[in-house]
Amino acid sequence: MLSSAHLVPTSVQRAQSWICRSSRSFMDLKALLSSLNDFASLSFAESWDNVGLLVEPSPPHTVNTLFLTNDLTEEVMDEALQKKADFILSYHPPIFRPMKHITWKTWKECLVIRALENRVAVYSPHTAYDAAPQGVNSWLAKGLGTCTTRPIHPSRAPDYPTEGAHRLEFSVNRSQDLDKVMSTLRGVGGVSVTSFPARCDGEEQTRISLNCTQKTLMQVLAFLSQDRQLYQKTEILSLEKPLLLHTGMGRLCTLDESVSLAIMIERIKTHLKLSHLRLALGVGRTLESQVKVVALCAGSGGSVLQGVEADLYLTGSVSLETGAGRSLF
Repeated sequence: MLSSAHLVPTSVQRAQSWICRSSRSFMDLKALLSSLNDFASLSFAESWDNVGLLVEPSPPHTVNTLFLTNDLTEEVMDEALQKKADFILSYHPPIFRPMKHITWKTWKECLVIRALENRVAVYSPHTAYDAAPQGVNSWLAKGLGTCTTRPIHPSRAPDYPTEGAHRLEFSVNRSQDLDKVMSTLRGVGGVSVTSFPARCDGEEQTRISLNCTQKTLMQVLAFLSQDRQLYQKTEILSLEKPLLLHTGMGRLCTLDESVSLAIMIERIKTHLKLSHLRLALGVGRTLESQVKVVALCAGSGGSVLQGVEADLYLTGSVSLETGAGRSLF
């Protein structure tokens, strides 16, 4: 498993990469992908992103050496092949836009060719790792000091908590055949049915509530349409996947105790192991200005941080409008 892998740091020009050799002799590609998805589900990624398995050698494919990198360049590919990697995990996706052909004309096409020829799988998690509870944004927040954090844009659960994305509700009065209605509904596959007593229009009735998929929704409506009274009183609700409390893009961090901007700068430098940071000081702000709330987002966080109120914004790059009047890293 990944948790038992031994990491050996190496470097190529400006890119830093890591070699992971499993304590097991090998791992099947499908098993490895399952482990990666358990760590951070690809459903956490932004809709515009291109994540997951990008290049797959013909099966079966076993992985003995996993190569980690921030960006898969030609130089990094050279190193990965030299280290006899079977699997490359590149944080940024080397393939983002659709390719109409695979030739030697562009360096990204060359990466695909070389990966396939050498039977190397290529995988990118990108924003799935940003959003994950134990991902990049949560790691950045750990450098701020003791604080309470929440996602700025929470992710939604990959699945609905019940069967289907639709809920139908209607009432059955005493003149209607309740047993027939319940029997028919329970005979429809993919439907979860509950009933409870209710009083409607001064009359004792039975309220029926059921969850169903888009496909079974049409089957249920076809049955209910046979009884005009039932059909006309049927309510249809569209369900949403629940928000995940600790998962999503960006983090809004509220410190337990305010600190000066100067102290916060030193904390972040220590956490990131950097000798310096780029700082845009907000209008009327000084290094002694107090910081209580920090909004952060890994990478280019302009769209995530836009409209968020904070004393300090921490991100890779951002438009000036986002941090107007505030301090900005």
